[in-house]
Formats: sequence, C-alpha cells, structure tokens
Amino acid sequence: MLKNKLQKYRLILASGSPRRQQFFKDLDLDFEIRLKEIEEIFPPELEAEEITNFLAQLKANAFEGELSDNEILITSDTIVWHNNKALGKPKDTQDAFDILKSLSNATHEVITSVCFKTNAETKLIYEITKVTFNELSDVAIRYYIENYKPFDKAGAYGIQEWIGFVGVSKIEGSYANVMGMPTDKVYEYLNDLS
Repeated sequence: MLKNKLQKYRLILASGSPRRQQFFKDLDLDFEIRLKEIEEIFPPELEAEEITNFLAQLKANAFEGELSDNEILITSDTIVWHNNKALGKPKDTQDAFDILKSLSNATHEVITSVCFKTNAETKLIYEITKVTFNELSDVAIRYYIENYKPFDKAGAYGIQEWIGFVGVSKIEGSYANVMGMPTDKVYEYLNDLS
C-alpha cells in the first residue's frame, strides 16, 4: 500500500539494528541500508528526548551532501530514561546487571527519536513509552544476561525477549517503540509525504 505511494522516493535506513531493519520489512517498504560509524556523544546538559533528538540528527548529519534529490534518509536513536539518567547499551555483564537491578520494581521511559532527512528538509519525531517491571530476582537477571546477552540494547533488555514476558507488568504507549522504532509514527510521516 504505502510502497506504491513512495515509488518516486528511495528510502535509506541508516541503522545496523536487526530489529529496525525487520520493522521496515514488516511495514512492507523497499529500502536500502547505509551505515556510518558515528561517535554517539551528546552534551551533558541534555535530558530525555533532547538526547535522542540530538543523536538521531547527529547520525543524519553524517550524510550531509551525499543524498540524491529523491532519497529519504532515516536515522534513529533509543534510550532508556530512568531516575533522570539516560541508560544506553551496557558496557559489560556487571553493567547489564546493575542496569536491570535499577529497573526492577520500577517504571522507566523508553524514548526513541527518528530523523527523516532529505536535501530539502530535516524532520524529527519522537515517542515516549512507559514500561513497568515487576521485582526481578538476581537469579532471573543473571539468567537473562547469560542466555540473551543484551549488550546491544539500550537499558540492557529487549521487551520481545524472555525478560519482557516474565518481568514487564505494564506498558503505556507504543510497544514497537520499546523495541526501537515508533512504527505507527514512521508510517504516518511517510504516508503524509506522498
């Protein structure tokens, strides 16, 4: 459906995330993947969606001057925001354990920003989803880390994995957003283009 409307455009997804790539396939979109190594550093005064907006745009800006007129570049960034702190990807097993321990029996926010860049304009959207975890035992946390190795995931977990099934008691907002892409908003933006 949307694929036909977007025939005059080329979608470029600048993400190595298998989950984001799968979302685009599941949305039935034709796209190509282009990757650039970006050092994801943000000014320390930024908070919550200011961080993801900054990083999504930083990733898009790396392609400045490289896009054709019919290309739409899509970049995104996801963080877990908890206790006024951004939780990114864990550095190691201990860091993953500490992050999950802090999320146990508490509510945090998952924030994803998506940047759409063309030669004519740059547009940012973001989504915030609240996720509440039950109390997680140390044994459950260790089991999850050992078996699922969530080192490529913001907040050290994937909601679509074991920990999400046994640990998440409540979610307010977009489920897909917690997996790294507010698909409904992305679809809506692309649908409005044509």
